[in-house]
Order: sequence, then structure tokens, then C-alpha cells
Amino acid sequence: MVEFQMLMVLFLSSLLLYLLFVVFKFLHKAWWAPIWMQRFMVSQGIKGPSYKFLHGNTKEILSLRQESGSKPMGLSHNIFPRLQPHFHLWTKLYGGNFLFWNGTKAQLFTTDLDLIKDVLNNKNGAYTKTESKGFLRSLVGEGLVMAEGDKWVKLRKLSNRAFHGESLKNMVPAMIASVETMLEKWKEYEYEDKEVEVLEEFRVLTSEVISRTAFGSSYLEGKHMFDMLTELSLIADRNALMIRFPGVSKIMRTSDDIEAEKLEKGMRDSVLELVKQREEKVAKGEVNDFGSDFLGFLVKANHEESGGNKVISAQELVDECKTFYLAGHETTRNLLAWTVLLLAIHDDWQAKARKEVLEIFGQQVPNSDGIARLKTMTMIINESLRLYPPASLVIRKVRRKVQVGKLVLPTNIELSIPILALHHDPNIWGPDVDLFNPERFSEGVAKATKNNTTAFIPFGFGPRTCVGLNFATTEAKITLCMILQRYSFTLSPAYIHSPTTLITTRPKHGVQSYENGDPMPSRMEHI
Repeated sequence: MVEFQMLMVLFLSSLLLYLLFVVFKFLHKAWWAPIWMQRFMVSQGIKGPSYKFLHGNTKEILSLRQESGSKPMGLSHNIFPRLQPHFHLWTKLYGGNFLFWNGTKAQLFTTDLDLIKDVLNNKNGAYTKTESKGFLRSLVGEGLVMAEGDKWVKLRKLSNRAFHGESLKNMVPAMIASVETMLEKWKEYEYEDKEVEVLEEFRVLTSEVISRTAFGSSYLEGKHMFDMLTELSLIADRNALMIRFPGVSKIMRTSDDIEAEKLEKGMRDSVLELVKQREEKVAKGEVNDFGSDFLGFLVKANHEESGGNKVISAQELVDECKTFYLAGHETTRNLLAWTVLLLAIHDDWQAKARKEVLEIFGQQVPNSDGIARLKTMTMIINESLRLYPPASLVIRKVRRKVQVGKLVLPTNIELSIPILALHHDPNIWGPDVDLFNPERFSEGVAKATKNNTTAFIPFGFGPRTCVGLNFATTEAKITLCMILQRYSFTLSPAYIHSPTTLITTRPKHGVQSYENGDPMPSRMEHI
């Protein structure tokens, strides 16, 4: 009996110590560490909104975003206050550098171009990508976008082979064929006097292009994949600022948790089915290798070994495919939609672009040599990317204590690099910052940014610049050239200007125009 009592006392004592440890750890993460971080940054002159227990500033961010996005805005390109109202407010209160809180995670918002250059170049290896968790992990896994170290180097080499140089040049015919299919469809709108939703048209087009060029399939074959990615993007977006405690999601699963799991499995099955088809063709002798497109490179790497391990695992292959299915059409679709909107409003620049296209190509399809000579088109695309950058924010995490100038950054603080704020900063671009003026890029990006090249980073900067940059801009130039060869266009009165962010910056209600041969305003006119 005495021994039993002693065991119970020992058990209860151990349980109490464990509970005290859990409470101590929780309080350290949720209160003491944030308070210390806040005081440490204030001591260096970095202020910001106060930390709120557990939630940080997420409630305020959500409230401001819901309010700003609740109604359409006028036809203005000043979208920074709308898409990031919290940053817009806090820059007025605290300046270009301030500390804010995503839950218990400290984030340093910075517009210091020297600091941004140091972070994105990452020559000292002090900065890393933040870990993908929750729904974001389901969306892109640990593909190229999230990978670090040797894994990133390995995946980057594969992607460079697929989307640069001769490989990119070989994709041009497939891009042209896809645009021609879209324009043939537009003839029906012309005869039927129908309004054209160009955002939807470009969604199908860019999905077709990435399917053809990277995966050797078609939009119809990949449609289920694109639908699943879209649905999972919506889930990830609406949960982005939700505070969730570790382990709780495994016990108390939401409908989003269950749906995300189904979507993730569905995407994995779709990718592995494509891989299986490639492998079967090789096994049957129908082809000699797995192909020279992106999927082919991945499948080949999955069959090769290095140091006793596969060059890439099956999961890495799946994650890479998900990443490029998503990024391969999302960025270009929105770039095209915003550029058509801008040219529809500014018919003088539309006329300049058309003149250049006809001088270089006439009525012939674009070619790689001519695409490289499109100066006016490049200026227009750069200005479109400046006003409506695909990504509005880049986040990096400090992996070890580092000093940049006079500022000391402690381990684990995150850095928020506000692409949207930089692209709309009048101190960099001048008083016409929110106006469409492609002329500012007439002498290149360096001249436009006063040699502060980190002020214009629509595709990132440094070694992690988006690998699909050339792919996206080439596809956009081909599409715009072929449209301008055939049509002139103005903005439909049905258009509602309501920019929003869902993974990328997009028009919430699409971009409408008309497809008709009649010379009437607010219609797309055949020329």
C-alpha cells in the first residue's frame, strides 16, 4: 500500500512537472519571447503595432482587409491601400521599417533597399525561406519555391534546363498554336456580338500552354488538376491568418482540413498518372526516353540514383509538378489580363504597341528573334508588372543572428519585403507613381529605378529570381502580339475595378470587353 502511494505521488509529481513545463513553454512562446522581441527592436528604433496575446495583429489585419475589399474602387492603379491596408496604415504611423505580428511570429516590414538587396542576394546564407505549413504545404509542398540548400540547387538545375535557352525557344510553336486556338474561338464572339471575359480566356490559354510545353498534355487533360489547385488556393487564402495550435488540427478537423486532404491526394494521383503514362511508353518501346520537357526531366531524375538514393523522390516530383502547374499559368494569366486592361484604357500606348508589332512581324506569327526586339512591348509589360505585380510580398526568415548596417536582426525574426509598396513608392518612381507610364522604362530598369534595382522585383531578385520569368514574359509577348495583329479594343462599361489577392494579384470580377467587327466604343474591333 505504501509503495502504491509512493508511486502515485511520483506519478502526480511527474505529471505536475510536465504540465508546468508545457505551461512555461507556452507562455515563453506566446508572451515572454514576443515582449522581449518587441523591446529589443524598439531599442534599435524599430516600432510598430503592439503585440496582442496569441493573435498578434492578425485580427486588425483581417478587419482592415475586409473593409478595404468590401466595395469596388474607382478606376485607379493606386492599389497598395486596397490590397494591403494594414501596411499602408502602419507605414504612415511608423515609417518604412516597423515590427508587426502574425500570431506569435515577429515580422519586420522593411522598405530599406540596401537591406532588401542583402536579404535577397543572401551571400552569407543568413536568410532562409519560411517553412511551408498547413494548407500552403498542401498546395506547393516542398518544391522549388520552398526548398532550401542542396535540395534547392538540385531542383533549380532541373528547372533551368526545362525553361531556359534552347528549351524555351522550342516552346514558342506550342505557345503560338495555343494562342491561335483562342483567337479562332474569338471569331464566334465577333459574329455573335458577345462580351468577352478575357481573364477566363487567358486562364484557359495559359493552362493549355503550361500543359503542352511542360507536361506534354493538354488543358482538357489537365483541367481536373487546375480545378483542384484553384480550390486548394481558395482554402489556403481564407485560412492564411487563422491562428491554429499545434496538434489541435489533428484532433478537431475542419471541413477545410478534410477537403484539403482530398485535394492533395487527388493532385498526387493526377501527377503520378502522367508519370505512369510516360514510363509505359518507354517500357513499350514507343519512345526512347522520358522526353525533353519538364515532366520528362523530372521522371528521368526519379529513375536515376546518386549516392545510393534517387536524384529526386516521388514526393519531390509531385511537389514540383504542383508548383509549376500553379505558377505556370497563374502569373501569366493575370499579367495578360492587367496588360489588356491598361492598353484598353490607354489607346495611345495600344497604338504604339501595334505599330511595333506590325513593323517587326507584319501579319506573320511571332518568332524568337523578333520577340527579343520588342522594346515598346517590353516597356508596357514592365509597367504592368510594376502597377500590378504577381506577388505582393516576399518573406524570409533569419536563421542566425545577423547585423546589417546598424540594425541587428535576431534569430527567427521574419522579414516582410513589400513588393507592392516598393512598386508604388513615389520616392522611387516620382509623383506619377500611380499612373500608367511605360516611358519610364525606355532606358531599362536600372535607369527607371535610379539604379536601385531591388525597387522593381515582380519576379523576385537574386539567386531565387523566379525560374519562369522568361517563360512568362515570352508567352505574354506572343499572346499580345497576336491579339494586336488582329484586334483593337477598349474597356467594356461592364468592367468593375476590384483588384484582389489570391496567391497572385488578380481582377476580382474579371476583365470584360467585346469581340465584334463593328466600329463601336467599348468593343474589341477587328482590324
